[in-house]
Amino acid sequence: MPESVVTVVIPTLAGGRRLEECLDALANQTRGDFEVIVVDNSGQGQVRAGGAGGRGATVLEPDHNLGFGAAINLGFRRSRTPYLAALNDDAAPRPHWIEALVAAAEAHPEAGMFASQVRFYGEEHLDSAGMVISGDATSKQRGHLFPAAEFACEEEVLLPSASAALYRRTMLDVVGLFDEDFFLYCEDTDLGLRARWAGWKCIYVPAAVVDHHYSHSAGRASRLKAFYVERNRLFVALKNFPAGMLWMVPLRTLARYWWHARSIALGRGTAAQFRREGNSGLQLVLIVIQAHWAFLRNAGSLWRKRRDIRRRAKLPTAEFKRLLRAHSIRARRVAEL
Repeated sequence: MPESVVTVVIPTLAGGRRLEECLDALANQTRGDFEVIVVDNSGQGQVRAGGAGGRGATVLEPDHNLGFGAAINLGFRRSRTPYLAALNDDAAPRPHWIEALVAAAEAHPEAGMFASQVRFYGEEHLDSAGMVISGDATSKQRGHLFPAAEFACEEEVLLPSASAALYRRTMLDVVGLFDEDFFLYCEDTDLGLRARWAGWKCIYVPAAVVDHHYSHSAGRASRLKAFYVERNRLFVALKNFPAGMLWMVPLRTLARYWWHARSIALGRGTAAQFRREGNSGLQLVLIVIQAHWAFLRNAGSLWRKRRDIRRRAKLPTAEFKRLLRAHSIRARRVAEL
């Protein structure tokens, strides 16, 4: 076996058929110089007990659910390769995935992050082609629901979705790994913005195609997802947004809530899906209150992290603001997705 160049880390809660599909897809890669680490977050050894345990991956078994970012970090810390890839357990990379990502990394030494073309499983429509961000720090998948053919050019994007992303180790040595306080959702947005502050770029690699069973683990519009997405976008804002943008976050948030209410009335978007799955409007309001309260409890720690990010920043504030504007999404569009 050649010496590994890439470490692919896959967190999983349940193992099962989706993880087996993911590992089988990795076994068919055109490059063989990579290693695979599966982090079994079930706390019950489900990966070894199931069919995925014998597929050549190293299996790490923490005694409880660490969360997505912490599981990725655990795998990264066990590796020594120059490139580190995060991959969802319900994502199946096509054969040229690793080859395309490494080729882009070698061609773009100024970039520390590389976004895959993530398609809905069995479809020609996109889950993501990188990520975009709104004025209240809500991040969404770039190109979500659009035909993949419309995103066929390699180009700079804001940051990658960690459902299928490659990171340069030298970048992570500078900016740090995923913030484990996020537990689930938006940790890739936070890491990407921290990297941007430090002067690193992100390249979208359309040849690195992955087929994704969207929101297989937590559900498309579950209460769990609603809480962490709402809380963690506030984490992202306080840690990473310039001071001149922070005062606008509450106003942008209210605008998004208005568009969510309109989308519910029209039966569109994730808020309407939340209602269709048997949840009430009151439950949604309570989740928002709980998320804001959790944010306030963490505000002191987040502010200290913010100061550390700014001390290490190489990108001027004006340039960071320009980046956010260039890769922005409107509140109305957020509500419609």
